[in-house]
Amino acid sequence: MLRNKEIRRFAGLFLLLTVAAGAAGLVLFGPAGGVWTAVLAASYGAAFFVFTKKRYERIADLSGQIDQVLHGQDRLCVSGEEEGELSILQSEIRKMTLRLREQNAELQKEKERLADSLADIAHQIRTPLTSVNLILSLLENDPGEERRLALLREEEELLARVDGLITSLLKLSRLDAGIVIFQKVPVEVRGLIRASLQPFLISMDLHDISVQTEIPEHVCIQGDPDWLSQAVQNLIKNCVESIGDHGRIEIVCEDTPLFTELRIHDSGAGFAQEDLSHLFDRFYRGKSEKSSGYGIGLALGKSVITRQGGTITARNHPDGGAVFLIRFPV
Repeated sequence: MLRNKEIRRFAGLFLLLTVAAGAAGLVLFGPAGGVWTAVLAASYGAAFFVFTKKRYERIADLSGQIDQVLHGQDRLCVSGEEEGELSILQSEIRKMTLRLREQNAELQKEKERLADSLADIAHQIRTPLTSVNLILSLLENDPGEERRLALLREEEELLARVDGLITSLLKLSRLDAGIVIFQKVPVEVRGLIRASLQPFLISMDLHDISVQTEIPEHVCIQGDPDWLSQAVQNLIKNCVESIGDHGRIEIVCEDTPLFTELRIHDSGAGFAQEDLSHLFDRFYRGKSEKSSGYGIGLALGKSVITRQGGTITARNHPDGGAVFLIRFPV
């Protein structure tokens, strides 16, 4: 404690005051008064010194334990303090320590999730690239013209899937990084659905998939039209892939005083019960053998919708098939 320059200065000043008080008592009350004045002043000084020393010891204890926490100790063992400044300080330190511990645990989980995601991404990209290498080796054997064209078409499809995977991953990364600035403009639902269906019209025509829409005129939601179209496209793509040939997709919009709801219902087999709680998890492809894709589309769609103030859920329809419910508050 005496290493503190302020304490040394105060001790010197108090010593001078004690001598001065003793001298004043000697002059005013005689030798006995001078002695008692000096003893009383010294007693006050000693009491203050003991009190200050105890407080410095407590502060040093707190400082040491904070240093231990900063150097990796997981637990903070701070003894109870009576009410006062040190009690308030101890309470704030405990809060800070708990917050740091929570943040550290969350960072550790984030690192684990990142490692898992990187492993999934590597696996998802490696699978089609392996098929591309196999096709290239088959092409080296100079197959017939018809077989060669078929292999080239298959290779183009694989490369397109890889390109789509990388594009989706980049979009997810931008959303996670918080660098996407969404527009906040009125988006007419009819136009949104029309733009979202456009990329699938040829495919749906080839597979005899019908689309029925029930969307009132002039119903709008607030958001970014391009990103919302991307999100709805991912949902429609999931429906198209799950229903196969001769299927049906129903898209219904309901406008209420509280929210605008968009309901997308397909005529497929619906979701397995064990898949329902994981549908929007990244890289989750479902337990069904018919599951295709990379498990990114639904995760991307949910991220886009929720970041613009909406909600999305999925369930099985009582009459069969899967249902996606999107709601935006009015």
